[in-house]
Parts: sequence; C-alpha cells; structure tokens
Amino acid sequence: MQFTKFIAPLCVAAGLFASAYAAGAAEPENTLILELKDGEVQIALRPDLAPKHVEQIKKLARAGEYDNVAFHRVIDGFMAQTGDVQFGDMEEGFVAARAGTGSSDLPNVPAEFSDVPFERGTVGMARAQDPNSANSQFFIMFAEGPFLNGQYTVVGQVESGMEFVDNIKKGDQANNGSVDNPDRIVSAKIAAD
Repeated sequence: MQFTKFIAPLCVAAGLFASAYAAGAAEPENTLILELKDGEVQIALRPDLAPKHVEQIKKLARAGEYDNVAFHRVIDGFMAQTGDVQFGDMEEGFVAARAGTGSSDLPNVPAEFSDVPFERGTVGMARAQDPNSANSQFFIMFAEGPFLNGQYTVVGQVESGMEFVDNIKKGDQANNGSVDNPDRIVSAKIAAD
C-alpha cells in the first residue's frame, strides 16, 4: 500500500512532464528566444531528444553568436534557415555569397536523430551531407516535411511567435531559397538568463 502511494505521485509527475513537452512548454533554461524584426519567437528546446545539439545552441546564444545573423535560405512553404555565425553576421563579416557555408568555432555535433516528425514550427539542425556535420545552423519549418524525418536532428518546437517566422523575407525558389537583403535574428537569448 505504501509503495502504491509513493509511485502514484511519481507517475502523475512523469505524465505532466511528458505532456508539458507535448504541449510545447519548456522551462526557461531550455527556451530559446529569438527577437525578429516583427516580434519575439519562443522555441522550446528539446534536450530529451538532442542533448548535444541543444547544448551547442545554448552556448552560441549565450555568447551572442546568433545576434544579427541572416536568414540566408528561406523557401516559402518549406523552411527558414539561419545560424551561419561565420559568414551570416550582418553586422560583422557578412559575406552574402558564402552565407550558409560557415559554422562556429565549436566542433561539429554528431547526429541525434529521433522519431519526432518535422511539422510546422519544428526546429531542426542544418548539416552538410555528413550526418555528423551539424554545427551552428538551424531551420524552422513553415510546413510539415516528412522527407526530413529521421534524416535531420530535431532540436525544438516554436511555442509562440510563429506568425513572426511566417513574415521572414522569402528567397528565390529558383536559387534554392537564397535571399537578397535577408532578414536577420536581431538577438537570441536563453530565457533563464
């Protein structure tokens, strides 16, 4: 009887934790806030799915590396890609022709694939052909993309502000979404800071 009294509250707590992630709620330590031109986007990071990738994003955000970084590849109906801290910083060292080819000074992160699907608002890590080449770049889905499932690492989900993501300047479809005079992340921070 005592065992049942002890286990029942633990089961309830575990269920609440799982439903909090399902509902998109994240504690401040795992909430990435992107300030865009039109408003604030809150992203629930998922260390339960991709602990190494989430840690990398948090390090870069805390170091101010994502501030002023361009959304260099934006494809209407698909996704908006950003995070090239090497060539995408529109205040320091922006190289339009190379934006999307750079990374950070941190090492690449090995793949942490999961069975979580890529749906509207899902945040995934961009990478080269090598599955273990993700570094600093990430993308936010405008719509579902089942062809990405199990091929790219899911790192989070937009909790609020998706309407501001929808307003990001779109790129040229004929040029793989490359954006002239792109929008940027004004600032990025972790809510706990």
